[in-house]
Amino acid sequence: MLNQKGFDLWADGYDKSVGLSDEENSYPFAGYKRLLGRIYEIVRQKGTPTVLDLGFGTGVLTARLYEAGCRVYGQDFSQRMIELAREKMPKATLVQGDFSRGLAPALAERRYDCIIATYALHHLRPEEKPPILRLLLDRLDPGGELLIGDVAFVDQAAQEACRRAAGDEWDDEEFYFVFEEMKAEFPAVEFEQISDCAGLLRMKAQ
Repeated sequence: MLNQKGFDLWADGYDKSVGLSDEENSYPFAGYKRLLGRIYEIVRQKGTPTVLDLGFGTGVLTARLYEAGCRVYGQDFSQRMIELAREKMPKATLVQGDFSRGLAPALAERRYDCIIATYALHHLRPEEKPPILRLLLDRLDPGGELLIGDVAFVDQAAQEACRRAAGDEWDDEEFYFVFEEMKAEFPAVEFEQISDCAGLLRMKAQ
């Protein structure tokens, strides 16, 4: 698993490496552009909402929402990622913080119309995910929605099929979402499969 220094070093080449995987339709980023496009579409259906992006990276998705007039807040682990994203979104509130420990103080007391996380929460261990997701759901305004776009599967069989196809490329230090398992903790969660390894999980404010 990449630590903060690793993400800083990866930041400048991140978008290129993701794009290559998406173009080749290969694990782990097959369907990446379609997934981000779907999240953009859902958020924009709400007009110009207040959006929190957790693990926004270089701001590929968040910058588009920012340009569309959304009020953007974000938290990311990597200072270099933040620097690159801030060039695209100079008036956004972007803070550094490890989301496995919760939201940074500057973000924790606010409420949001949408909270999004793309290819970030798979760094959390299975036991860490439910408390963080409940924290995020609690930060939504009435009618708000949590949108998680990530490597995700409808069930364990689908995940195992992807693991076999990926072979040595499979990352055992990442922990992917499995919809059937998520339903046990969050019965109202909805799921859209975007590619063999990309999925969108949707949860509304409780």
